[in-house]
Amino acid sequence: MLRKIIQIDEEKCIGCRLCVDACHEGAIGMVDGKARLLRDDYCDGLGDCLPACPTEAITFVEREAAPYDEAAVEAHLAARASAEASAEDILDAAVVRTPRAGCPGSAARTLTPSGCPGSAARTLVAPDATATAPAADALPSRLAQWPAQIKLVPVSAPYYQGRGLLIAADCTAFACASFHERFMNGNVTIIGCPKLDEGSYADKLAAIIAANDITEVTVARMEVPCCGGLERAAAEAHARSGKDIPFSVVTFSITGEVIA
Repeated sequence: MLRKIIQIDEEKCIGCRLCVDACHEGAIGMVDGKARLLRDDYCDGLGDCLPACPTEAITFVEREAAPYDEAAVEAHLAARASAEASAEDILDAAVVRTPRAGCPGSAARTLTPSGCPGSAARTLVAPDATATAPAADALPSRLAQWPAQIKLVPVSAPYYQGRGLLIAADCTAFACASFHERFMNGNVTIIGCPKLDEGSYADKLAAIIAANDITEVTVARMEVPCCGGLERAAAEAHARSGKDIPFSVVTFSITGEVIA
């Protein structure tokens, strides 16, 4: 039948996943880092995804397409929810019942920052003897736990208790030289990138906030549009957790300045 349906311009798509989250029918998915219309009959043609796209990569076209199939959409969403629940069960089982199984690098542990070997404060003299800089190894790490990746951290752990939760985009600590001291110090830091990780963080983050004595939630993101997915997931998780705790967002430019 001839009907109105979305069209995604892959050249404009930056892979931010915002349209995936905005589509209530599950008609859009990520394929090779780009948003794709999965099936014509999943798209209702209402366009909830259009305003979510920061690059205007989504438009309406009128073309021959299968009619919208509500029953197929319901089955698709149920299957996706079941798959996500199964994955969460597997993660919980791995963390709670067999914490030492699997990759040793993903075992949860609390860290006590003590600086790097040879951390006595000293000054480095540049080759031209006109510029100096503090030694990098004099600065202690402020990472409070391991692992740090959102997909790998346990839902509940002793190190969350009585501390702030910093939900940071992967790039923030690389952009901002003082990130450890200014933002990580005193907080539990968990990191992710909605452009690179599959699925939404919202369920996992909501469970973490609800299950632990977290004092505040801070989101650290870059100014780039794809980081909006991290902020949206954290805001949704904060609301769903039922916790009345402070929530804030810090936005960095690509040169490391705080701009919001």
